Amino acid sequence: MRVLVTGSAGQLGTCMVKELGSDFEVIGLTHSQLDLTDYPLVMESLARLSPEIVVNCAAYNAVDAAEDQSKEALNLNAFGVQTLARATVEIGACLVHYSTDFVFDGSTNTPYTEEDLPGPLGTYAASKLLGEWFAQDVPRHYVLRVESLFGGPAPVRRIDSLDTSPKSSVSRIVRSILSGREVNVFADRTVSPSYVVDVVTATRRLIELDAPAGIYHCVNSGMATWDVLALELARLLGHEANLVPMTMAKAKLRAKRPVFSALSNAKLERVGVVMPTWQDALSRFVSVGTTYGFN
Repeated sequence: MRVLVTGSAGQLGTCMVKELGSDFEVIGLTHSQLDLTDYPLVMESLARLSPEIVVNCAAYNAVDAAEDQSKEALNLNAFGVQTLARATVEIGACLVHYSTDFVFDGSTNTPYTEEDLPGPLGTYAASKLLGEWFAQDVPRHYVLRVESLFGGPAPVRRIDSLDTSPKSSVSRIVRSILSGREVNVFADRTVSPSYVVDVVTATRRLIELDAPAGIYHCVNSGMATWDVLALELARLLGHEANLVPMTMAKAKLRAKRPVFSALSNAKLERVGVVMPTWQDALSRFVSVGTTYGFN
């Protein structure tokens, strides 16, 4: 089976190409190789490559910057997905697309299900919701909502030299703990983080099971506030954590974020894809370590 992965240089795309490569014929294209905003290029490339599965890992993820760069966010997260969806329909392929917990407004205290109505709070969130709608134009589609992505497949030599990019909240916390710096963490934002390796595994299982098309929440099981996550990371690392709990309101971020954004993955489980707990995911992340690709 031929699989095309767009955005193959990013955190999720890099892991997707590596992990799926053992089971499928995988073609990875970076943004510079396949710009989803270039309609003729996308249509020509998919017709020429003729994949059976298109996995879209390309995205504009600068949540705060999107408030001032709405055109860029909408072009890639929404209209680029529309173009990719049209090309996927033309060749009769399946489309896998990734969305976010940010499509919800956070005004609840129980994990969101796929049946709950979205309520995006900012430009980034709205662009991702539009992308979901366009992806669903493909008859066979999987729209996977992920959250607080972390991790990657490449090991490092020693955990105490863990080299992680500051772009991931988890990696930022790890770097601060290992260096003995203060760790600013939200005590009032509840999440269900997603370990990249588990997201890739779930993607592969959905394809193999030929699961019903639709939206699925693809996060590690359970939920926690960021201060609780940080304490667990410190325990796993064997280091003291100098935590500085803070509130979302105090952070004064440019874009509004849902305070409560835990997702239920019960629908994913019903089709036969069981996601490990976030504690298990963090334990594997720490034991393996990573060198690239955090968001």
